[in-house]
Amino acid sequence: MTALSAFLAFAGFALLVILHELGHFWAAKAVGMRVEKFSLFFPPTLFSRTRGETEYAIGLIPAGGYVKISGMNPSEELPDEVRTRAYHAQPVWKRIVVIAAGPAMNLVLAFVLLFAFIFLIGGETGSSRVGVVEKGYPAAAVLQPGDKLVEVDGKRGNPVVLSEQIASHKCPGRATRGCEAAEPATVTVDRKGQERSFDLTPVYDPVAERTRLGFSYAPGPRETLPFGESVTWTVDRFWFVTRATLELPARLVDSEQRKEIQGVVGTYETTRQTILNDVAEVVGILAIISLSLAIVNLFPFLPLDGGHIFWAIVEKVRRKPVPFSVMERAGVVGFMLVILIFLVGLTNDIGRLSGEGFGVR
Repeated sequence: MTALSAFLAFAGFALLVILHELGHFWAAKAVGMRVEKFSLFFPPTLFSRTRGETEYAIGLIPAGGYVKISGMNPSEELPDEVRTRAYHAQPVWKRIVVIAAGPAMNLVLAFVLLFAFIFLIGGETGSSRVGVVEKGYPAAAVLQPGDKLVEVDGKRGNPVVLSEQIASHKCPGRATRGCEAAEPATVTVDRKGQERSFDLTPVYDPVAERTRLGFSYAPGPRETLPFGESVTWTVDRFWFVTRATLELPARLVDSEQRKEIQGVVGTYETTRQTILNDVAEVVGILAIISLSLAIVNLFPFLPLDGGHIFWAIVEKVRRKPVPFSVMERAGVVGFMLVILIFLVGLTNDIGRLSGEGFGVR
């Protein structure tokens, strides 16, 4: 089952990459540009076949993919019959269409998946029973999966009410990752027909922005929404994820938020673990990943898609081409940002793999 979940997670990521690159590919073909190569993953090349003027390949390194269009570098030497179809020989609007088509595919896919998830699959409703207990949190040594929460501090209610009561226990002073609340919470559970009470001190989770005991509620039955409400829910989640992704560069500055950035390894592992627990949830996860991929790619820095769009717009405004050397120098900023995000995410992923894990139910 572990091997199957790994394969399905890999297939999900591959699908996102393929659709992104297909967006560039189809748009380039549609506006008449010459596509030299379409590659899923990066070299060394494992498989290659040429059809017409385009080489189709599969690389060994599963870290993305690319579409090579003739003339992406203005100084590239090209035969006369190719030069007129080169990227930089095309009007600005054509270049923007080709570059924007990749992120556009991911945006459309994200919206469709989010809508399909809530309209056809349905979100899980909560229950008052303990589901997964997270390592490294106060609940780990006390609560057990299957325990039914009865009350917190003598207060009864649904899971939302009980969670709010736990979160009412604040850290003294400024809340920081892992700080303990000033007072413990008295948690009463029904365990196999017998009520038992425990005093547990909540700790602050900067992702949830509240104090927690470190457990999730077991899922209840799934509930779908009507068509109109599904559209509203999808638009709301679409904007929420977009805003969170746009805040990513700012999160690099904050030491607490920086610890929550997840890299490729963490995203893959989260998807794999989710497949093991509930494959239906993967639809929502892939939607979020697809949306985040699109937004990050639209950041206005080379080598990201947004960087190419930015410089194409600059050219349109100034009414003459921007020297490639200028774009190269400016691209260093974008390259450093991408590498920094990758390294921070990878470092955090390694820490979670060797420590508390990814907290996937």
